Amino acid sequence: MHAKALGVMGGTFDPIHFGHLRLAEEARQALRLSQVRIIPAGRPPHRAQPCSSAEDRLAMARLALADLPQFALDDHEVRAELPSYTVPTLERLRGELDEDCPLVLVLGVDAFLGLPSWHRWREIFALAHVAVATRPGYTLNAAQLDEALRGEFERRACALSALPGQGAGGAITSFAMTPLAISATAIRALLARGESPRFLLPDAVLDYIHHHHLYEN
Repeated sequence: MHAKALGVMGGTFDPIHFGHLRLAEEARQALRLSQVRIIPAGRPPHRAQPCSSAEDRLAMARLALADLPQFALDDHEVRAELPSYTVPTLERLRGELDEDCPLVLVLGVDAFLGLPSWHRWREIFALAHVAVATRPGYTLNAAQLDEALRGEFERRACALSALPGQGAGGAITSFAMTPLAISATAIRALLARGESPRFLLPDAVLDYIHHHHLYEN
C-alpha cells in the first residue's frame, strides 16, 4: 500500500468504545495504513438519531483518541449542517490528498451488505477502496449480496495481499478482525441500569459520561 494510504472509519460513536478502537487498529495494520481518520456522524441519515448530542460524541471521541497518533479525529460531519453522507466526505478527503494516495473506507460486514441503500453508493468506488472487516474464518462471497452489489463485488474484489497494486481506489477487499463482544447499545443499557461499563471503553470517556450524566435512564 502507498506509504500515505489513509483509512476512513465513520460511525455514530455513541459512545466510542474499545471495539471501535480495536477495529481501527487492526484495519491500520492489516491494510498498512499511515493513519485512520475517525469521523463521527453529525446527522446520520440511515438510522435513528443518536442518544447523545453530536458535540458530546465528538468530545468523547477526542478523549478516546488523545495520545494515539495513528488515529486522527475529523469533526467535519459534526460541524456541517447537512446530513452525514459518505460520498461527500470522501470527495472532501480526496481533494485534500495527492491524486495517487489511496483512501480506504473501513466497513463492517453488515454495513457493507447494506451499501446499496446508501446515497450515491456506486460513486464510493471512484473515490476509495472498500475494506470489509470480518470475523476469523468468514469468507465474503458474491452469493451473500443482492444483485446490484454482487455486480460491483465481482468486478472489484481482490485479495488483501493484492490491494497495494490497485491504485488510489476502486477495489473491494476484506480482512479478519478480533471479535469483541462490545457494543454501544450494551454500554448505554448498562449505564441506564446504573451498572458499570468500565473496561469496555476508555476511562476518560466513561468519566465524561458520568460528569455530563449521559445515557442515564
